[in-house]
Amino acid sequence: MSGQSETKLKQLLQAVPPGFLVDTAWMARHAISRQSVSGYVKRGWLEPALTGLYRRPFSPDTNPDAVTGWKIPLLSAIWLMRHKFHVGGASALSLRGHSHYLSLSGEFVLCLYGSDIPLWLSKMHTDARILTRSANLFGDAALGVEHSDFNLSDDADGELALSPWRWPIPMSSPERAIIEMLDELPKSESFHTVDMAFESLANLRPKLLTRLLAECRSVKTKRLFFVYADKHGHAWRRHIDMSAIDLGTGDRALTPGGRLHPAYRITIPDELMPNETPRGA
Repeated sequence: MSGQSETKLKQLLQAVPPGFLVDTAWMARHAISRQSVSGYVKRGWLEPALTGLYRRPFSPDTNPDAVTGWKIPLLSAIWLMRHKFHVGGASALSLRGHSHYLSLSGEFVLCLYGSDIPLWLSKMHTDARILTRSANLFGDAALGVEHSDFNLSDDADGELALSPWRWPIPMSSPERAIIEMLDELPKSESFHTVDMAFESLANLRPKLLTRLLAECRSVKTKRLFFVYADKHGHAWRRHIDMSAIDLGTGDRALTPGGRLHPAYRITIPDELMPNETPRGA
């Protein structure tokens, strides 16, 4: 191996933690040739994961979650390959402890939002089913997206907290996540699941909610938000500035056989209707 190739290998090993992934575009940005990559694979310094995607070998004993877990591919895409996207919707609420979101098959559904989600991510064999969504729901695509340290325990020591296994994940705040979840109704989400999620959201920030609802481009989603917000009556509901939010005009048909909400003019399941419905609604 030439001195230059050895230098590139050293840089790669310093930049890529064991178990993490990089693709051919990452190699090109770091001036690592295809010939060098082939040599690294032959010598066991890299291993193919998918076409054009490589993993730095690791011992499963180091972190068993890296074998089939979704976090390491996600962190690799975000922090090494610099893709711009975030975890959102029901997935973000579940990871933040507000609900336990499993599909009917019992698998965790990881919903990702953005225009720069790498195609290989949904092809990886992990312990989650990955769904991808655009970030077009809001005028400000970054509003309410936070770097979450949800996977850090309170007693994590300094060295562990700095470990790449615990790098933070861009994730929707609870305020943004519930609006993203509402946008999935009724095709990809159930009214009951949303209802349970709302029940747990007693501590949302009304100023952030107001900004998010003002930026939300879906009239259906905004009307549904207030249907649930009024039903659950959390304290933050009184502090949302309705004058900043456009709820559109006209009735909206959402649920076949549903009833038209008297205030928000959208058809919903009977169980979501207000207790006292004005006559003639």
